Amino acid sequence: QVDVVESGGGLVQPGGSLRLSCAASGSIVSINAMGWYRRAPGKQRELVAAFTRGGPTNYADSVKGRFVISRDTAKNTVYLQMNSLKPEDTAVYYCNAHLRYYTGSIYYTDAYWGQGTQVTVSS
Repeated sequence: QVDVVESGGGLVQPGGSLRLSCAASGSIVSINAMGWYRRAPGKQRELVAAFTRGGPTNYADSVKGRFVISRDTAKNTVYLQMNSLKPEDTAVYYCNAHLRYYTGSIYYTDAYWGQGTQVTVSS
């Protein structure tokens, strides 16, 4: 059993900052990729920022220079520091973890989504 839980959303004024957290827990062996996606009203879900194991950190062009993703490997946790927020950043933010885990003696590789956290940027 694996759980992915986000926290840290809320209402903020334009130009403000928020920090999101996402923790994966359970019988995790390794994490291949972990990061943040968002879905704005009337739009498709899109990548915001993500780590890939042994690969580059990816950012959406729209958040480069404003958002920073970081991680605590020991805690299987990633963070998203969002600065200079704009109304167009308003969305539900989802954490995704692509990981390897076990149940009993059987190992699996799968992707898990968190429940989402609302970020609203408005004056």
